[in-house]
Amino acid sequence: MTHFLLVYRRSTGDLIECKDLGPDRADALECRTRHERLNKDDLDIEVVVLIATDRQALMRTHSRYFKNVGQLATDLGALAESSGNRHSG
Repeated sequence: MTHFLLVYRRSTGDLIECKDLGPDRADALECRTRHERLNKDDLDIEVVVLIATDRQALMRTHSRYFKNVGQLATDLGALAESSGNRHSG
């Protein structure tokens, strides 16, 4: 399994960085800590380390990090619409 560092701007949905950190958990957590310190004064920045078999799997399981605010809103609207169609019948 591979550790991925993601640096994400919440307000815009922009993925600032997505870095493959390899399999070493300690190195990945150290990298996350460094990035958290660099961004400690910006509450709009989210720093996470996630584990996946590869980047494609990561994009499937954590798709919100790979979509901007407009894309997330569109997805939410489609979900609400499909949910409404199930309850209207």
